[in-house]
Amino acid sequence: MTFRRVVIFAILAAVFCSCSLNSRIQKADKKFALGEYYRAAEMYRSIYPTVPNKKRSLKGSVAYKMGNSYRLIANNKRAETGYKNAVKFGSKDSLVYYFYAEVLRSNGKYKEAIKMYEKQAELTGKSEIIDNGIESCNKALEEWKKPNRYVVTRDKVFNSKNSDFCPAFASADADVLYFNTTRAARGGKKTRNSQITGQRNNRIFSSKTNVKGVWDSPEEVEGIDSDYDQGTVSFSSDFQTLYFTLSKVVKGETLGAAIYTSDRTGAAWSEPKPLKILKDSTITVAHPAIDNEGVWLYFVSDMKGSIGGKDIWRTRKEGDGWSEPQNLGPAINTEGDEMFPYFAPDGTFYFSSDGHEGLGGLDIFYAKPTDNKDSIDWKPINMMQPINSRYDDFGITVSKDGDWGYLSSNRGDRKNFDHIYRFELPHLSFNIEGTVTNSMGEPLGDAVIKLVGDNGTIANVKTKKNGTYSYPIEKDAKYVILATCRGFLNSKKDLTVGDSEKSENFTTDFSLTSVSRPVKMDNIFYEFGSAKLTPESNNGLDALVKLLNDNPNITIEISAHTDYIGSEDANKKLSEERAKSVVDYLLAKGIESDRLSAVGYGESEPVVPDKAMVRQHRFLKVNVPLTEEFIKTLSKEQQETANQINRRTEFKVLKTTYKMF
Repeated sequence: MTFRRVVIFAILAAVFCSCSLNSRIQKADKKFALGEYYRAAEMYRSIYPTVPNKKRSLKGSVAYKMGNSYRLIANNKRAETGYKNAVKFGSKDSLVYYFYAEVLRSNGKYKEAIKMYEKQAELTGKSEIIDNGIESCNKALEEWKKPNRYVVTRDKVFNSKNSDFCPAFASADADVLYFNTTRAARGGKKTRNSQITGQRNNRIFSSKTNVKGVWDSPEEVEGIDSDYDQGTVSFSSDFQTLYFTLSKVVKGETLGAAIYTSDRTGAAWSEPKPLKILKDSTITVAHPAIDNEGVWLYFVSDMKGSIGGKDIWRTRKEGDGWSEPQNLGPAINTEGDEMFPYFAPDGTFYFSSDGHEGLGGLDIFYAKPTDNKDSIDWKPINMMQPINSRYDDFGITVSKDGDWGYLSSNRGDRKNFDHIYRFELPHLSFNIEGTVTNSMGEPLGDAVIKLVGDNGTIANVKTKKNGTYSYPIEKDAKYVILATCRGFLNSKKDLTVGDSEKSENFTTDFSLTSVSRPVKMDNIFYEFGSAKLTPESNNGLDALVKLLNDNPNITIEISAHTDYIGSEDANKKLSEERAKSVVDYLLAKGIESDRLSAVGYGESEPVVPDKAMVRQHRFLKVNVPLTEEFIKTLSKEQQETANQINRRTEFKVLKTTYKMF
């Protein structure tokens, strides 16, 4: 072969190779345009390594298309690789950094995602959707780490080895559930795989609870069997009309999705009929959700007038037809995708979005309209973790009481399959509990706890034989708790229960003072050899002020005592001065003077130990007074302890009828 022929052959081979490459890309592009994203993704993936590195622009373009295809079927790991290579080879698409940031956020790579959002802003300027993405990453790194009170668990009955998603209650009592699944059809009937997802076409299954309240094994819904792809369902408020999505394939090509309806006839459903919302039947409409009044039908479409990719629209029932669709506007729709609308029994509107601030992928939001029923002024609120994750979370259904329901998510599935999860809001319980004892720590089994709350609570709770009590209370309330017992002084405490997000028990113990015996005042201190109170005494003295205010009908005697060291006269005088110092403090706090008397006993009334004191000081003896003679029989260290016990300030009740008559 001559050199010239070799050159010509090489040129022809390169031309044919180029034509073949371009042809393969065009075929993949066509599949993408038809919405067959799974098929397109696999084609781009096989094409990418065949594109020479020197053709940087083309290689970057194929990588970008591959990233887009995988992103649209929620395979964010492969989508990340696609966008990474698109950036590497200089893809010229104006949204490459944005989509790369989105999948990085979904994959939990928040810091890297922020960098890509910022690059997108440099390229196309700042926008709300970019700001939302950056803010979402920042919050995911800081504010959104803590989950809320919901408990989310993967359901054991509804899920299979395939995708199971979009649960919807089909009864007012939430005891019938419909959902979509890609599991095998009844009887092992073969069905085609979807070119969009690569899985079997979706079918509609249902389950109901048996007499024991347990969900039966799911079965395919009869009456709406189809060889085509069946999508999300919605029910009228009386559950007699079914709305669902159907996507047909004709001559090997996937047509746009449409909404169909079926009416209940006995235990079965009637032949489905297409719902004519738009004059142009080629425009895709999907994800129907009828409101609770049956007036407005909400749906998803990317028709002309959409703010972003997929928007939520609504149309009003008018006779046998439907009004011109309305876009829900920027309060709900963003430059991203908003899908899976749903109305809960209480009228709350739920939907999923990847355009609002979120944890990544699709997040579930809820919103309530203004008082004007015709208004579409909403304020979406992210349901946060654990309802949402950094994966796709969507297709929620809520029970009548709003405390539990089901949702779908592809969180943590290595094949990216969707599964159904149960969520519930655990009941919060709050209790006040405690023990009522006397000053020696002995339980008072006949005490009464009186509760008065600013929420209207009024209750009397009797203690058990062991002195304990317990009573349920409410959060976000303030309570006054009064402990009473015959022969003892009252004791009052306050309790504030905040807006807590977890169940709590509040322990409030009471030690009641006997009216028949002197009570030692703890933590009352004087300067050495002086009657001047030290600042450390304030807490103990204020506790006595509170006791007097809690028991306004008593009068008391304040008594001070010394040890035997020093002369008897000097000790008597010092004790009188110390008792007067305590009375002066109480007077300064507003206690009436005729409720108080001061007595100094000096060393004349040594302590008589009881069982509780002997348990604390084993060298003492029950009912043996701590006289000078007894103390001198003790060791030097024990003598100092005994003298400290004798040096005390006490009070005793004189009357319990002050100003009562």
